[in-house]
Order: sequence, then structure tokens, then C-alpha cells
Amino acid sequence: MANFQKVLFIDSVHPRLQKELEAAGFICDLQYKWDKERIAQELVNYIGVVIRSRIKVDKELIDKGTNLKFIARAGAGMENIDVAYAHSKGIHCLHAPEGNRDAVGEHVLGMLLALFNNICRADSEVRNGHWIREGNRGIELQGKTVGIIGYGNMGSAFAQRLKGFGVTVLAYDKYKQHFSDEYAKEATLEELFDKVDVLSLHIPLTDETRFMVNSSFIERFKKNIYIVNAARGKVLKTDDFVLAMKNGKVLGACLDVLEYESLSFEGLDKDKLPEAFQYLIKSDRVVLTPHIAGWTYESNEKISAVLAEKILLCMRHQ
Repeated sequence: MANFQKVLFIDSVHPRLQKELEAAGFICDLQYKWDKERIAQELVNYIGVVIRSRIKVDKELIDKGTNLKFIARAGAGMENIDVAYAHSKGIHCLHAPEGNRDAVGEHVLGMLLALFNNICRADSEVRNGHWIREGNRGIELQGKTVGIIGYGNMGSAFAQRLKGFGVTVLAYDKYKQHFSDEYAKEATLEELFDKVDVLSLHIPLTDETRFMVNSSFIERFKKNIYIVNAARGKVLKTDDFVLAMKNGKVLGACLDVLEYESLSFEGLDKDKLPEAFQYLIKSDRVVLTPHIAGWTYESNEKISAVLAEKILLCMRHQ
């Protein structure tokens, strides 16, 4: 292990991570307000850095962290880290999708049930004194085919929650084979295009997946479909998606993430809210939440616990 054991926390995380690292002899430096310039100046003094989404750890920062052994992201996505470059420098890149997969699975199911049963609209109507039953007649999950793209932690957690609803679950994952289990059947992308009623996205944002779900992709589905996205906003091209809603190809949607989120995911980029966004917020065929699918009290602690375990294991092998 290195002669010094200082870890820089750029973002706040559950205190369990700090507690476990300090118990193992690390010195944790909590600097949530340092800007990128200050981080670059100080990074040479640390063997590890803990982040969420506030700062992008790019080549410039990595080059400054000449003593870095690890970069740990308190969450699932790694798009704000230049992982390939970090690996080329011998730096381990760690994340914790195991920590919030249960939260995501529950949230996605909740959104889908809310959409199918008009719960958000009906709740608003009752609060305003309107008792409308026929206009809020819902549809059932039972008998539907749900297609999952990406069968990692999040996709498999959602599939597990669907067990007992009487649905057929087909899962496609470009980077996995022979993963059929009691919750989902492995399928090709063509099978999803042919059979699904509901499409749920559980893939990371990469150059390959950026705006993967666009007009040509949506039009390949044989049925008119519902779309669920709790992955990353830029996986779905909003203009194309809204067009598909207008022409009836997309019947409804559950969106926990939006193309227009700021880099930190802490807000919307208010200078980039086009007409398509206005359509989404006015449509009662869309359920929207502010990137909170994995944002529970339990997942907050579990993420820190997972990261602590991975960091300590990583450092034991240095």
C-alpha cells in the first residue's frame, strides 16, 4: 500500500463509506466545494477519489492525480470518468450498481403501474374535486410482454419485480450470453421488435448507446409500445420519441431521466428545454420523475457499503 492513504471526497455520500475507510486506516478529506481547478491542484496528494456526478474526471484531472490508485463513483453510471484513460494509467475505476439496483427495480415497476392505471392523473382529479371513473379505466400488466434491454444489475432487478404479474419477460444484452433465468428469457433484438408491449431501458450511456432509441429504432417494433427509461436521458432521442407518441407508435412512457439533465443530474439545463419537453410535461400519457429511481435511503447506504468493500479489496492487491 502507498506511503500515504488520503482519499478525497468530491461529493457527499452516505457516511458509512468514510467510517469504514477510516477504520481501515485511510484519511478521508471531504471537499464538496472545491472546483475543478482546485481539485487539479490538490489531486497529487491523494491515492483515491470518491465522486458522484459533480465533476467530470477527464484526462486533465487524471494526469494531475499521479498517485491515484482508484476512482470510486457512488452510483452506477461511469460516463463522467474517462475509464479507458484511467485504466491506461493503472487506476482502478469502481462503481456500485449493486447498491441501488433494488431501488431502481421497485421504482420502475411503480412508474409502470402508475401509468397503466392513470394513478397520477386520477390523484390530481380527486384532489380537485373530480370523481372520474370511466375516464380513468386502466390496463393490466398481466398477459403483456416486457422487453428489457440491458440485463445487468438494474435490468435483472426489474425482471425480478415483475415475477408474479403474469407477464412474459424477454431480455436482450449485447454483451452477455446464456443468461436466461427464472425471471427473464434471453432474446435477440429482433425478438424484442417482434413481440414486446413494453420496452424498458437499462443500459449505460456510451458512444454506442447515445440516442440509440430514435425514430428508426422505434419504428422497428411490430406493436405500438410503452417505453420506460430509468437509465440515462441521452439514450433516448426526445424529439423522435415525442413524434412517435404523436403518431401513436408510442402509447405512453415512464421517464425517470431526461435528455435535458445537467451534467451533475441535479437539475435540468434550462437553456435546452425545447418544444418536445413541453409536450412531455403536458401529456398525461407520460409519468415523469427527477432521476430518483435509485435514490432511496436504503440505496444511499448500500452504495457506500459496496464501494467500501470494493475499495478495500482493491487496495489489498496493490
